[in-house]
Amino acid sequence: MAKQITGLDLSVIVPFYNEEGNIKPLYEEIKEVLISTGKSYEMVFVNDGSKDKTLERAIEIAESDPTVHVIDLLRNSGQTAALMAGLDQTCGDVIISMDGDGQNDPKGIVKLLEELEKGYSVVSGWRKDRQDKEISRKLPSRIANKLISKVSGVHLHDYGCALKAYKREVVEQVRLYGEMHRFVPIYTVWQGGKISEVPVNHRARVHGESKYGLNRIFKVLLDLLLVMFMERYMTKPIYVFGGVGFLSLALSVLTAIWAIFLKIFDGKSFVETPLPILVGTFFTTGILCILMGLLAELMMRTYFEAQDKKTYQIKGHYNFKGSKIT
Repeated sequence: MAKQITGLDLSVIVPFYNEEGNIKPLYEEIKEVLISTGKSYEMVFVNDGSKDKTLERAIEIAESDPTVHVIDLLRNSGQTAALMAGLDQTCGDVIISMDGDGQNDPKGIVKLLEELEKGYSVVSGWRKDRQDKEISRKLPSRIANKLISKVSGVHLHDYGCALKAYKREVVEQVRLYGEMHRFVPIYTVWQGGKISEVPVNHRARVHGESKYGLNRIFKVLLDLLLVMFMERYMTKPIYVFGGVGFLSLALSVLTAIWAIFLKIFDGKSFVETPLPILVGTFFTTGILCILMGLLAELMMRTYFEAQDKKTYQIKGHYNFKGSKIT
């Protein structure tokens, strides 16, 4: 699918996976809200490898409404990949994302836009009165939100709410993988942008079944670890690998000293303890970590230089003509 013509105010991206019963009523609600804003808009429905009749329903809607575009992914790739597929094909100045299960109330779009106009780069919805099961959905979400806020330093009540509004220039600089769509507010703050959060209405699911389980919290935590690593050490991975390597070498030396101490003062032979094996293990691990750090450094330099990427971002120029001073 080719990218749509430019000049639109809003692009609404909705990923769907086995939501044939939700897509038509959700479309009608979104359209009513978008018309009420008075802005030009498009809707991008991403079929994320559905096995039911979601794609057929989406195509029927698109054939009757030229503002609706449908992207059909080859297989189920996950919410983040579906969102990126939509982002790559949209052209609105403001991007709005939401779930396709009907639990996000489209009326919240108006709240997001009002907040965005106050100068924020990203506005996230907050499902303050969430209509989900307490143990399997709400409790893990609260734990994950507190942990993400603590680790990242970016405090939001509800990272998992899919209803968000972004200014295009923010999301164009981010490539998302795994479950990283929820971390866009963190990227925004790290890049110097401003974020906000507004309470939005959350509804109980009417059709279909939830696709999320408790195992998702572990995926989110692993992605958070990756995000933190990329932010702090992407341009200097040797600090991580080298640090672990030197720690391992230090443990190797201490273990060797301990083994020698036992040999001299306690009369224990080296073969009577596992200490020599630990010495070798720590030493080998240390050397390998340092070598991996050097390799990672070479890879990152190749990544930046081959694509002419910069390790910095310029916010603006003031009284600067770009001419060389001679």
